[in-house]
Amino acid sequence: MVGRFQRRVCSLVKSHSFIFGQVSALYQALYRKWRPQTFDEVVGQQHITETLKNQVKTGRLSHAYLFIGTRGTGKTTCARILARAVNCEHPVDGNPCGECPACRGILEGSVMDVVELDAASNNGVDNVRALREEAVYSPAAVKKRVYIIDEVHMLSTAAFNALLKILEEPPAHLMFILATTELNKVPATILSRCQRHSFKRIDVPEIAEYLEYIASKEHFALSHEAAELIARLAEGGVRDALSLLDQCSSSETIDVEAVYAAMGLAGKRRLAELLDLILRHDTAAALQLFSELWMDGKDPGTLLGELAQLLRDVLMLHVAPKGSLNLLSSGLDLESLRAFAARMTREELLCALEKLQSTQGAMRTVNNPRMNAELCLVSLCDNSLGDSTAELRARISRLEESVKNGVPTAAAPAEPALKPEPAPARAPEPVPVRPEPVVTRPEPVREEPRPAPPVPAAEPAPAAEESGEAPADLWKAIQKRLAPRLTMEMRTILQNPDMVLGTLSGDTLQVEAAPGYAHMRFNRPELLQQLGETATALRGRATRVQLIDRKPRQQSGRSLDELREFKEVHFIE
Repeated sequence: MVGRFQRRVCSLVKSHSFIFGQVSALYQALYRKWRPQTFDEVVGQQHITETLKNQVKTGRLSHAYLFIGTRGTGKTTCARILARAVNCEHPVDGNPCGECPACRGILEGSVMDVVELDAASNNGVDNVRALREEAVYSPAAVKKRVYIIDEVHMLSTAAFNALLKILEEPPAHLMFILATTELNKVPATILSRCQRHSFKRIDVPEIAEYLEYIASKEHFALSHEAAELIARLAEGGVRDALSLLDQCSSSETIDVEAVYAAMGLAGKRRLAELLDLILRHDTAAALQLFSELWMDGKDPGTLLGELAQLLRDVLMLHVAPKGSLNLLSSGLDLESLRAFAARMTREELLCALEKLQSTQGAMRTVNNPRMNAELCLVSLCDNSLGDSTAELRARISRLEESVKNGVPTAAAPAEPALKPEPAPARAPEPVPVRPEPVVTRPEPVREEPRPAPPVPAAEPAPAAEESGEAPADLWKAIQKRLAPRLTMEMRTILQNPDMVLGTLSGDTLQVEAAPGYAHMRFNRPELLQQLGETATALRGRATRVQLIDRKPRQQSGRSLDELREFKEVHFIE
């Protein structure tokens, strides 16, 4: 069945060769035009091409090969080259010559002994059975009958079982070349009967060099920065890189801005501006910039993906500062990335990346992706809006970073500072007058006993400085003044002496919070700042705030005599 289908397609191609020739003469995609024809032309897979060339030269060929790798890395291309090389009449150093009848016939598709199948559309057991029945016949025009099965992991279980039989006992004239992007879906029985070759992702410099070579041949004005950007966007695949270059070829000069415009991307400059607004907690400006990008046609999901890629690079500078240069992929310059890394902790980066990934995943099922992206930006600008574990860790890491750098807890007022109330004026203290001695006669002066001078009244010191605890009226005044500004939850905690209590030591208001939930809710810079401003206003002098864990109260123990009164208590002598 497969053979009859191939012959019908071949006859149709031959009967319409003039039309196909005219269409191909108009334009051919770059990835098809520049598809490698020999092993030496394959980019970035030398560890595989050298092995295959040596096998062709020595004749030590396997009956089944399995090519594994991501899309666009050369699996199908190498399979086609290998099919021509094993049938070439005059191979050149393991490469097909491209001139003999076998090479030309296979390249043109006129040789029926080399069959290429797509397992995504021919995945049934009947297709494999027909292939197996036809494979037993000797080739008619070439040395070996070669079957190239692409995306072999799409075969059904029954089809794999049917294929397994011929892989176990193949005829000498038969060769299978299987290609897949998902190795985990291929049964182990198939894997054990194939010679496996893993195709790797190709490095950015190697792809960029290849793009510049293609651009010179096609007379494209491609800048080096644009070539590197396209190589990064291709994610290790040459075919994707050539497709992106083809998409940008309409521009007279293919520079970075032309690539961003053709791809519908925000661009590294505007993306860096968006991240800067997020780190400055300027929600309004960040939403305004997002709206401009949306009006320019940028996809919300793609924009969040670019922002996640930028944050990923910043995270790489945190976790691998020495070896991170090879891990960067956003295209932003190193100095800007280091500046962003200095402004964010690892916990904040992980929290932001988690938000971006969850929002991107939710965009696939929502009707309004723009609103989802805006809500994500609002959350990124103010991480105090959420109470997830990642957000709590991010806030704690920011406080630890502030303490490490010596930044006071209440450094900059978040709200207008309260004007300190004037201290009550004290009446001037009476100045004691020393009485002069009175002399009555020139006899020896005899001083009358003088009354002790009145001791000046000492300035009343705050009770907190003497006892170490804040006066009840001061702490109540702080609670009363702060209550209208707080939520019901925080107001309840503040007014509960078992959860939080203020004590004054010198000019420091020590806020003792019960360990656990109360301490976590009060460990917020803006709240501690409000407490300090309120205490300063009420006392009339600068007061700083220190948050400490409240020590557990000691319970009074009972004597043994009291315990003996209970019948349930037994003592062991």
